[in-house]
Amino acid sequence: MEKKLFRSILWIITYAVLLVFFIVHFESIRALTGSLLTIFQPLFIGFAIAFVLNRPCHALAGLYGRALNRTRARRLVRPLAVASSYIILLALIVAFFAIVLPKLVESITLFANSLNGYLNNLQVWLTPLLDTLNLESLDLSSFSDLIRGALNGVVNTLTTALPQIVTFTSTLISLVVTAFLSVIFSVYMLSGKEKLLSQARRVLRAYLPRKVNTWLLEVFRLTADTFTAFVTGQLIEACILGGLTTVGMLFIQADYAPLVGIIVGATALVPMVGAFVGGILSALLLLMVSPLKALIFLVFLICLQQFEGNVIYPRVVGSSIGLPAIWVLTAVTVGGGLLDFVGILISVPIASVLYTLLRRDVHRRLGEAPPREDAPEDGAGSSSGEKST
Repeated sequence: MEKKLFRSILWIITYAVLLVFFIVHFESIRALTGSLLTIFQPLFIGFAIAFVLNRPCHALAGLYGRALNRTRARRLVRPLAVASSYIILLALIVAFFAIVLPKLVESITLFANSLNGYLNNLQVWLTPLLDTLNLESLDLSSFSDLIRGALNGVVNTLTTALPQIVTFTSTLISLVVTAFLSVIFSVYMLSGKEKLLSQARRVLRAYLPRKVNTWLLEVFRLTADTFTAFVTGQLIEACILGGLTTVGMLFIQADYAPLVGIIVGATALVPMVGAFVGGILSALLLLMVSPLKALIFLVFLICLQQFEGNVIYPRVVGSSIGLPAIWVLTAVTVGGGLLDFVGILISVPIASVLYTLLRRDVHRRLGEAPPREDAPEDGAGSSSGEKST
């Protein structure tokens, strides 16, 4: 038997045995995987923090490097950049809890206290419409207690979350230890990024064939670039869209400007469908206040999304991740089904990496020129799906 054929048969047998083993012991493997993820949770969280802070840290390092280029303090460039990145992150967190969160609680409380009046206004508006359409009248009074209870629950959660956590010592200790270790891991990753990458490359060169090593490095580079572009784009888009929505709401319904701005900004983190969901939720909220204001808000949000997606976003974020809208929607659906909200967030960059690798392999097999990454094909071109509403 030829050596090549024997090796192929051996690989097939090995694959079949592993597949059967995986199917038979699926529950045990899933439980073991969950345990390992829990054990390494601080490492994963630290990596996520370091990944998010990598770009601002790099920008600050360049700024400090130019300022300290000809001084003896040049060796402090990296520590200063890392420290500044965490100070900025801490300032944003403090600003959220000190400024944004109280306004959010105030808006929710105001809406809950005014709910009866809003439902009466909505009832007055809906009754003639239902009569015109020969439909049965809808009594909204029964929804008042239900909605108020839900809103009060949200307010209590926002205002008493920390005291409730403090009452559970074990939970508090676990959270503090996890947060502390995550921050430590992220600091080490940011500070020694070049050293860690160099060590990883050396390990790959030592244990893998050259061809496999080159391919893996290319995949890692593509994955890092794609995730960086996606995370940066989604965060910037969420901040811009949420901020501009808040400013616009000051002229539509100032009382609910922080609430609507946070709803639209937070949902904009979800690719493709997030802004639609945030717009619908906000419009339903404003519909109880005034149907005319809800209509004005929808028109304003549509115009804002068009302006932000076609003017601001391309200039601020730059190149797209090059994934067609149909695959963005597919990735969001599958990712949400497998890993809930985390799956929704990471599914699009993962799908973009797989799509790019598949495109390259198809072109290679067909003997065509490699595709330009800045020239999407088959309708690809938006960073998180179609930016139009």
